[in-house]
Amino acid sequence: MKVSNPFLKSLFFSVLFLTISCHGLSNNKTTSAPPPQQSQREQLVCEYILPLEQMFFKNHVFYSQVDDKMRARVVEQYIKHLDSSKMYLLKSDVDQIKGLLTNFQEKLAKKDCVFLTEIQKIVVNRTKERAEFAKSVLDKKYKLDKTAEIQFDADKKDYPVDKKAAEDYIRKFVHFQIANYLVADTKLEEAKTNVKKNWDRTIKRVNEEKTDDIYANFLDAIARSLDPHSDFMAIDNFDDFNINMSLSLEGIGANLSQQDGFTIVEALVPGGAAARSGLVKPQDKILAVGQGESGKMSNVVEEELRDVVKQIRGPKGTKVRLMILRKEGDKKNKVEITLTRDKVKLEDQAASIIYQDQDVNGVKKKIGVINFPSFYSDGRRGGRSSAADMKKLVTEAREKKVDGLLLDLSENGGGSLDDAVKIAGLFFKTGNVVKQSLKDNFEKARLLEDTDSKVDWNGPLVVLTSRASASASEIVSGAMKDYQRAVIVGNDHTFGKGTVQQVMDLPIGGLKVTVGMFFTPGGNSTQHRGVDSDVVIPGPLVTDEVGEKTLDYSLAPAKIDSFLSKDAYVSEGADAWLKIDGKVINLLKEKSQARVDKNEEFKKIVEDLNKAKAKGRLIKISELLNDKESKDKKEKAKALKNASREQKDQEYLKRVDIKEATNVLLDLIQVQSPMMKTSQK
Repeated sequence: MKVSNPFLKSLFFSVLFLTISCHGLSNNKTTSAPPPQQSQREQLVCEYILPLEQMFFKNHVFYSQVDDKMRARVVEQYIKHLDSSKMYLLKSDVDQIKGLLTNFQEKLAKKDCVFLTEIQKIVVNRTKERAEFAKSVLDKKYKLDKTAEIQFDADKKDYPVDKKAAEDYIRKFVHFQIANYLVADTKLEEAKTNVKKNWDRTIKRVNEEKTDDIYANFLDAIARSLDPHSDFMAIDNFDDFNINMSLSLEGIGANLSQQDGFTIVEALVPGGAAARSGLVKPQDKILAVGQGESGKMSNVVEEELRDVVKQIRGPKGTKVRLMILRKEGDKKNKVEITLTRDKVKLEDQAASIIYQDQDVNGVKKKIGVINFPSFYSDGRRGGRSSAADMKKLVTEAREKKVDGLLLDLSENGGGSLDDAVKIAGLFFKTGNVVKQSLKDNFEKARLLEDTDSKVDWNGPLVVLTSRASASASEIVSGAMKDYQRAVIVGNDHTFGKGTVQQVMDLPIGGLKVTVGMFFTPGGNSTQHRGVDSDVVIPGPLVTDEVGEKTLDYSLAPAKIDSFLSKDAYVSEGADAWLKIDGKVINLLKEKSQARVDKNEEFKKIVEDLNKAKAKGRLIKISELLNDKESKDKKEKAKALKNASREQKDQEYLKRVDIKEATNVLLDLIQVQSPMMKTSQK
C-alpha cells in the first residue's frame, strides 16, 4: 500500500517503533510528549483506520493478527456500541448490519468506509422511530402504569423481532422515565414535557454524529475486540484522560452536568476562577458562552455537554463570558458574567490525610487515614505525581508520631504503574514490586523495583480495598500482602485487573493498548482473582457483575515463580518493621467478624445485596416510586458536592468500611506496638 499522506507515514513509523521498543511502558499512563494543541489536531478519516488497527495488533500482549475469531469480535463490539440496551434496533436490522460488516478489512484496505455511514443511517432511522413513538405515548390520555416492569439486563433479552415488540419495550421505558421525574417531585405534565425533550435530544445527537466520530467508534470496537482495556479515544475523550491523569486543567473551575437540555453548574472547585469570582453559584444554568471581552455569545441550550465544556475551557489568562439563568426565590434572572480562566487543581481526586485521636482501653492513639482515589501522574517536567504526594503525607504522619496508618484504596481504579512501584516502596526497604510480561513471552518479564532504601513508614499499616480497587491499587495491595507488610481489609477480593496498558498520543486522539500482564512478588497475576482480603467485610459491590472476569474478552490469568526480595525486610533498628503472620491475621479476623455481625449497617448491606441478586436488573415502577431511601441518598450526595473540605472529611469518616478498617488498625496497633519497641532497641 503506497503511503503518501504525511500523517500516515508517521503512523507507520510509530507502528514500527512501538514494535521494537519496550521502554517507558506504564499502567494507564501517557508516556509521550504533552498533547498537541488543538491547531495540530487532525480529523480522523477512513484511510487512517487500517494502519491504526495494525498498531493495536502489533503491540497487544497476546494477539498479533486479525483472524475470523477477531473479526467476529469486532462485529459484536460494534453492534453492542450501536445499541447496547437492545432498545432501538430490530433483529432484522442487526442481521443487515452484520452483512454490511462482512469483509470490513478488505473495504478498509480500499479506503471504503461507506458501510459505516450506511450502518449509521439504519441507527438514525430506528432511533427516530422509537423517539416518535415514545413521544406519542405521552399524549393527553397518558397515565403512568405503576405495575410495569422493565428488564435492563441486555444479556437476558434479545433484539425485538418486530415493530410491535420494540414499541412494547419503549412504552415501559417511558413509564420508567416518567417515574424517575415523579420521584424527584416533578409534576406529571412537566415530567411529560421533559421526557419528550429528552427524546428530541436523542434524535439530535444521532443526527449530528460526525463522520470522524463514527470512525472513532469503529476503531474503539476493533480495540475492544482484543480485551476490555484496549481502546481508541477520540480527541475530546483523550483530552479528558490527560486531565484526569495530571489532576489539572485550564478553565473556570466548575463541575458541570446536563439536565433537560441545560448545562448546570453542579459544584465549584475550591480555589478555581468561578469560586474566587463569587459570580457563579451551584445550580446556575448556562444559556450562552462568549469568548473574550466582546466575542459573540453562542447559545448552548440543547447542546451536548462535551461541546459546551469545550467552549468554556481555555488557556490560562484568557477570558470567557457566560449568560447564566439563576433562580432566586420565585424569580428567574438572567445575568452575564466574565471570568478569567486559570489553572484548576482537581484536589478532590488527590491523595489526602485525615488525623484521628482514638481511645483504646483508656490509652489515646493517633492514626492517619489516607484517602487515595487514583494513581495520577503528569508526565511533563515538574508535573504532579501521586507518589510524590504520598511520600509527603507519609513523612508528615511520621513527624506527627501517629501510631498507625490506614491506606484507603477502596475507590481507586488505578493509574500510573511507576507511581504504584514508588508508593509500595514507601513501606519497606528496597526490593521487587512487580513484574510485567512482554509480548508472547511470560518467561522474560520486565522487573520493576523500589531502589530507595528509606523506609518512609515502618509502623502498623492497614490497606482498605474493595471490588472497585483495580490495576495499580492491586499492585500496591498485592505487594503489601506478599511481603506480609500490611493487613488487607475489604471485600472478598479486588477487581482483578492484572494488565498493563500503553497510551500513545496521536494527532487524531489517543490509542491505548494492553502490552503486558503484571505479577505481584509472590508470582501471582491479579488477573481475574484480584487480591484476597485478609479481613473480609461486606460491601455493596460484591456481586457477579463487578470484576474483571465479567468483562468481554477478559484475558486469562497466569502465574510465574515468586520473586520476593530479601532486601525489603528490616528486622532491627529505627526502620525495622514487623511481618504480619497468620496468627495475627486470625486474631484480627475474629475481632472484626464479631463487630461486623453486630453492625446494623453491614447487615443492611448484606440484605440489600441479597435482594438485588434475587431481582437482577428487572426494575418495577412501583418499587421505584416508593424508593425514598435512594432519593435521600441522591440528595445527600448532591449537597455534599458543595460542602467544605472539613464537611466532606467528616462524612467520609462515617463510612462503615472506613470505621471497621480503623478498628482493625487499632487492633493491629495493640498487637504490634510492644513488639515494635523491642525490635527497635
